[in-house]
Amino acid sequence: MTSDSVSIGVVGTSWWADAMHLPAIASHPNAKITAICGRNLENAKKMATTWHIPHVYTDYNEMIDSGNINAIVISTPNDTHYPITMKALEHGLHVLCEKPIALNYGDAKKMADTAREKGVKHLVPFTYRFMPTARYLKELIDSGYIGTPYHLNMRYYTGYARDGDYMWRFNLEKSGAGVIGDLGSHFLYLAEWFYGSIKHLSCQLGHVVERPATTPDGRLYEVGDDTAIVTLEFENGAYGVIHVTAVCYEDTHFGQTHHMEFHGSEGTLYSYTDWNTVQQVKGARVGEGVPQDLPIPDHIWGNARRDTVHNTYKDLFRKENFMIRQFISAIVNDEETSPTLDDGARIQRLLDAAVRSHQTGRRVTIDDVK
Repeated sequence: MTSDSVSIGVVGTSWWADAMHLPAIASHPNAKITAICGRNLENAKKMATTWHIPHVYTDYNEMIDSGNINAIVISTPNDTHYPITMKALEHGLHVLCEKPIALNYGDAKKMADTAREKGVKHLVPFTYRFMPTARYLKELIDSGYIGTPYHLNMRYYTGYARDGDYMWRFNLEKSGAGVIGDLGSHFLYLAEWFYGSIKHLSCQLGHVVERPATTPDGRLYEVGDDTAIVTLEFENGAYGVIHVTAVCYEDTHFGQTHHMEFHGSEGTLYSYTDWNTVQQVKGARVGEGVPQDLPIPDHIWGNARRDTVHNTYKDLFRKENFMIRQFISAIVNDEETSPTLDDGARIQRLLDAAVRSHQTGRRVTIDDVK
């Protein structure tokens, strides 16, 4: 491909598209934002003006059929991911789709299978995999720092659901799952990235903050979970616990904190990110005493700022070759991407297992989810 030959259409006009995807595309030398699509024409036009986007649509079908783009970014509610992705794949477009990629594993698998059949590039932005703490933990675990993994404990605390307002993320018709899908998908992905495949899981879902019984237009809906606890059994014999919740008081820049603990035959690792200024990894191997700071190496930081987590986050995704910029580079240079729609389908399988476990009150074997 020649330079600036990746013409990208973005579906979705949320703050996330504006803060994450559009700046990253705009700063890449081999990409141009050719089209944007949103249900609200006025909002789409405003975003098009801000980012100098020539084509504006309110129907993703028209945008895809136009022939103006050869790649698409899907940043929309979960129930739209499957139809938009399949339409894009039918036209041979490269696809970046937000997680969870579908409402069920069957649809997610069709998306991944079709993308491979079409031979296009595809990526699912499991954002936290790219943060310095996660990449350093991965490096330490893979190098044998903790030896044989015994167990992990990962907690994601945030408070966006504390006010009890209606949110589509808790409308199961649109989201497929509540916080287990919205936040749990991130940490289920990380758990398998760190320790390998999960064999069995058990899950308890709940909502502790009351929400309206109807949508803003008066329709009844099924309310999803705002708190989830999942216990894991890995293929390698290790165990784990993931706790995700959107009802915590966390007064940080992003309104969230991440806590991770890893234990094994040779040692222990701890990680804490406060989403203000702390991005910390600690560890101790057997015989070394209490865990000490393990400074994140320069090769992990790259050129990202280290003063605040928010600045690190912005630099990684707007300037470095991670996530959407990796997706663009992979199209230009015919390289592999990661995570892919196959990874997205795998996580959807785990989410389906988690919901099934909660509904039945039983442990679920992942291979039994079809």
